[in-house]
Amino acid sequence: MHVAFFLLLAASLARYLLRHPWDGTAGWVVALSAVLAALYVLGPGAGSPAEPPARRGRVWLAAVVAVWLVLVVVAPSFALCAVPLLYTGLRLLPPRAALVLVALLTLFVVVALQKLADAGVDPMLLIAPPAAAAIATAVFLHAQRQAGRQRALIGDLLRTRRELAATERREGTLAERQRLSMEIHDTLAQGLSSQRMLLQAADRTWDTDPGAARRHVRAAASIAEHNLAEARRFVHDLAPADLAASGGDLATALRALAARETGAALRVRFHAEGEGGPLPGRVASALLRIAQGALANVREHAGATTAAVTLTRLDDQVVLDVADDGRGFDAPDAPREPGGGVRGHGLPAMRARAAALGGVLNVESAPGEGTVLSVSIPLGAAPRDT
Repeated sequence: MHVAFFLLLAASLARYLLRHPWDGTAGWVVALSAVLAALYVLGPGAGSPAEPPARRGRVWLAAVVAVWLVLVVVAPSFALCAVPLLYTGLRLLPPRAALVLVALLTLFVVVALQKLADAGVDPMLLIAPPAAAAIATAVFLHAQRQAGRQRALIGDLLRTRRELAATERREGTLAERQRLSMEIHDTLAQGLSSQRMLLQAADRTWDTDPGAARRHVRAAASIAEHNLAEARRFVHDLAPADLAASGGDLATALRALAARETGAALRVRFHAEGEGGPLPGRVASALLRIAQGALANVREHAGATTAAVTLTRLDDQVVLDVADDGRGFDAPDAPREPGGGVRGHGLPAMRARAAALGGVLNVESAPGEGTVLSVSIPLGAAPRDT
């Protein structure tokens, strides 16, 4: 647009100088052309820095149009320089003010072209400039509306992306909270509960059976040491301590867990069936955590004397069973507090671990007949990570 303006200005000045003799008027035309060119080069930034940019642009445009109007009155040859000014006005001014400017420019162009016509009034010169101005204005305003819609659409897309990112962050935070709650429940909380029971037992036998009290204290210290290792590992999102110590072999880790849970009040047996390669890391960790939680429930709530942990490897799935001979409860309801609320969140946490790997957890129990907890995880759907 800038190049077109200067080409039209130069062509208009050349036409005037070729068609008219050099006299006083020609000097004014050359001087006004130079002023118009200088104003156009300066642009809207020539105003005071304290003025708003929009106001500086309108002041600059008014000065350019005023000089152009004087030039057209003196030399109608400069009429066609209105085309770049028309687009500049549409860009800088509000719609109504821009339409007034377009009408003014078109009027001066029509009058100037009629003066240049050799055969009096030319109907084409009366109709063509307004029609061209109307088409140019309509196209420009339509393009502006389309650009506005596109900007609004892009803004909506950016807002949607920001909201989606915020939602994903919230979901990630909730998932991490759930992971930490399950880890704390299955490791630290269960270990602290065991330590409390052992220390209470040591306190009861401290005077009557010091040897038994010392055994209880040593067992509590061993559980504390194991819990410390578990805490360090789940803070760093590592495998359970038993699983790490066994080199990732779940059967060995479960055997160590059964040996650690075996005591004077509860005897835990472990049995493995089937063969196969190493389980995916997430599957092995989840099954070990589920076994830890199940045995903690047996120790604290079942009143059982024996429990059995069975790991079964099939072609397409792995099954973990934890059975006890305790007091049982009304299945399929979970154990409840005296007030009616669900006691703890061990079973929901176990179900969440199994569901995260595409597995299911079932509990079979009846009052006085013990409890069997069974979880099966399909190996084809389980994540194959390390």
